[in-house]
Amino acid sequence: MANRMILNETSYHGSGAVQNVVVEAQRRGFKKALVVTDKDLVKFKVAEKVTALLEQANLDYVLFDEVKANPSVDIIKKGVETFKQAGADYLIAIGGGSPIDSAKAIGIIINNPEFADVLSLEGVAPTKNKCVPIIAVTTTAGTAAEVTINYVITDEAKKRKFVCVDVNDIPVVAVVDPDMMSSMPKGLTAATGMDALTHAIEGYITKAAWELTDALHLKAIEMISRSLRGAVENTPEGRAGMALGQYVAGMGFSNVGLGVVHSMAHPLSAYYDTPHGIANAVLLPYVMDFNKDFTGEKYREIARAMGVQGVDQMTPEAYCNAAVNAVKQLAKDVGIPEKLSAIGVQEADLPALSVDAFNDVCTGGNPRDCTAEEILDVYKIAF
Repeated sequence: MANRMILNETSYHGSGAVQNVVVEAQRRGFKKALVVTDKDLVKFKVAEKVTALLEQANLDYVLFDEVKANPSVDIIKKGVETFKQAGADYLIAIGGGSPIDSAKAIGIIINNPEFADVLSLEGVAPTKNKCVPIIAVTTTAGTAAEVTINYVITDEAKKRKFVCVDVNDIPVVAVVDPDMMSSMPKGLTAATGMDALTHAIEGYITKAAWELTDALHLKAIEMISRSLRGAVENTPEGRAGMALGQYVAGMGFSNVGLGVVHSMAHPLSAYYDTPHGIANAVLLPYVMDFNKDFTGEKYREIARAMGVQGVDQMTPEAYCNAAVNAVKQLAKDVGIPEKLSAIGVQEADLPALSVDAFNDVCTGGNPRDCTAEEILDVYKIAF
């Protein structure tokens, strides 16, 4: 069996990397961008750090700032129409997972109009053409949407999120500039950072993991666990470490998939509009405990990467518990709630949430095969 790796054509990292948006747009001969972002990033002048560069270079653009957290089918349709009306030939996505995911869906539909019904993109859609070129400028250190072949859309009518996996949707250019992340509030920094840790841990233990992605994920776990506390306090070192760590995690999990943490988190966002990072952060230690007997020696290496000392002298039970406890401590240190009840989840909804989680595309990658009833048990423990 052959293992596959798909990454950006080009990526820029480090302070000042955002300057390369203009370099790449000019080099590729792009004429007019649809800038996909959200109103908060416009309001707080984060998007302006990119649009000002476009204006200085006389590069034409139209702003689409209708994206919301957990972007919906209707937002994607509106973005497609805005792109057409603007006469744009490329996309610049500015933001976290929501704007970048929206740009992916818009770009796919423009070049594959037979998928204009957004719902038809669910799963592994058989698109034929690469999406409209995307330059993705991330403003959060978490989702790694700028380097993945995945995106997530909310079907508000049915209160569910659906995952789309498409090799044709990856941005041609990723810009990972910690300076673009410096205005993130502490709560968002913590949530997106724990999302990145979830990506690294789930990617490391998923059924499809292999040597190259293992190396990426272990390095990402190390960088994130070392940097997140500092990033929450807005230190330059913390921001830089998280910016790179979340990207490295994305390089891995995009190519091997995730697991039940994400399966269980997706319905929470669909039901309650829970921020994805918060949902993952609360659930991660409980699902790790559920999976620990099905991961071989990998929890020893997770514990080691998170700075736990003496793991080579520990029993399997001890190093598994050490890994879970290290995650719990990091989450506590950055202010993540410990229980689902603290983030608005309703106990009466748990059975329905369990069915939706079981049917989520990420469930198949979990190292431990599970039933909807077992997922319900994990929800109850986490509640």
